Amino acid sequence: MQVEDTAAGTNSFATFDFANGTRFPAKATLSIGAAVFNPGASVAYVPVTLNQPTPNTVIARVITVNGSDANKAISGYQYKTTEDVVIFRPGDPLRQTVSVPILDAADGQQFSLKLREAPWGANQGTATNTVTADADATPTAAATWGFRNPRTFRTYGTLQYEMTKDTMRWSDAGWSGAWSTKLSHGRAQPANGETGLYLDEELYPWVEAPLRYTDEGLVFHTQKLWSPITYNGTAYNYGSVVLSGHNTPATQIGYGQYEWVAKMPTRRGSWPAFWLISTSGWPPEIDVYEGFGYQSYWDFDRHISATIHGGSGGWRSFQRGTNIQAEQAYGLSGFSEGFHRYAVDIGPEYITWFVDGLETYQSVNPFRGFRFYPIMDVAVKTTGSYDDGSGDMVVKSFRAWEN
Repeated sequence: MQVEDTAAGTNSFATFDFANGTRFPAKATLSIGAAVFNPGASVAYVPVTLNQPTPNTVIARVITVNGSDANKAISGYQYKTTEDVVIFRPGDPLRQTVSVPILDAADGQQFSLKLREAPWGANQGTATNTVTADADATPTAAATWGFRNPRTFRTYGTLQYEMTKDTMRWSDAGWSGAWSTKLSHGRAQPANGETGLYLDEELYPWVEAPLRYTDEGLVFHTQKLWSPITYNGTAYNYGSVVLSGHNTPATQIGYGQYEWVAKMPTRRGSWPAFWLISTSGWPPEIDVYEGFGYQSYWDFDRHISATIHGGSGGWRSFQRGTNIQAEQAYGLSGFSEGFHRYAVDIGPEYITWFVDGLETYQSVNPFRGFRFYPIMDVAVKTTGSYDDGSGDMVVKSFRAWEN
């Protein structure tokens, strides 16, 4: 029997019709509310609210802003600058408060709290609101109960597969004892804008080895090719690398957990990922981690992401996920500097993502009854020189538990 330490409250979406993974509940809307505090108070509580229960984790970054009129309150004089991360998990109450230290605010003085950007996982409602010192008002109350702490990754199934140097095998198509060096539909994904061809050293023996074991682990090596390779009529100037478990049943699970231990690349244009595809075809898809190195904002040492894609028959009807600065939200960083743990727990009620054992995201599970196979890869999406930093991802271990 499975025991899920998930949300503090009940699953508000237990009766939702996910239509076999093709529908998903609407996003909640997040807003900052107005707040009041009494002069002489040491703290002001500013409400952050959702308008309805959320089917997925919502993350919002907020920051205080000085007032702007004759009654303006100034940071360092009337209040202390506050920058915070507000996290709503499925089942949480719909109201939280941000605590702002008050220094010496007089009656009538005001400052604001605002969103730094649109919230992840929710629609944006009221993005800024005032915080006012008012001697005659009842101060805004703190939200102090009902929120659950993030889960810690644990396994409760049977270890079904473990990657080791002695047993790890791969081949073009893959088989029961080996991963495939291509995706189920082939060696390229031009529809994604990818410019790299997924290589196999047996098929292209003149390239630098796309996969090799070192003392650190299994190296996924991407490269700029010295000569283009033509595949399905398109010339590719870059080499990507993938291992897919679509023909390797031992790697496939329905409910259970996957965990990778890996060190990420740093090269601009690289696109490392750990992801899951339904054994019945795409979608559904669960992205455990993606590193969007082709985006200028992406910091391989600080950003993480998590996504689900719903639909059927090659048509995506929805996607939902998060793309966050993990150092600020969770105190996690250094993903290209050392090895870190990337895990997902697929249960009948929730899908929960973890980094280094700490929950970073959760979603109600719209894919109940599906089975998944894992993919680990580094794609290439660039037309540049592709020579900065490292284009290699190193996987030290991979395990799968079936529940």
